Amino acid sequence: RLEKKRVSSEDQETFRRLAVELRILEGTAEAIQARLNLVGAALTELNLARMTLEGVEKETPDASLFVPIGGGSYVKAKLESTDRVIVGMGAGVSIEKTITEAKATVQNRISEFEKTRVSLQQQLVQVVSRIQENRNKLDELAAKLSQAEKTTDVQET
Repeated sequence: RLEKKRVSSEDQETFRRLAVELRILEGTAEAIQARLNLVGAALTELNLARMTLEGVEKETPDASLFVPIGGGSYVKAKLESTDRVIVGMGAGVSIEKTITEAKATVQNRISEFEKTRVSLQQQLVQVVSRIQENRNKLDELAAKLSQAEKTTDVQET
């Protein structure tokens, strides 16, 4: 009878440890998913920029454009130049580049974000796998602890 209580105590400690680890892993999965969402939004924006640059490249100077200002609203504008654009470099810094240079810059960013996306997806798969393993172990331990309690209750009666 003493042996059963010691094993049960170890099982209870393992159960608690797995439960805590499971909560941490679930938080990690949520954080990775949030980062994936941000990367997805950045990729959408960069692909839109790439397509826009390709469209501008085909236009003629003085072409009429609708420039989005947010909220599904646009202003009408005239295209001044089709060979140079202003490209944001980060930290509030923008520089003038040729369309070809700008497209290369945007494509490089797309490639970097794609690598990040793949890496995050792999991390998420690993974390989700670990979560499933822990849930299975917790289910097994819960059943074992429940059975041990029933056995103890029967023996005490």
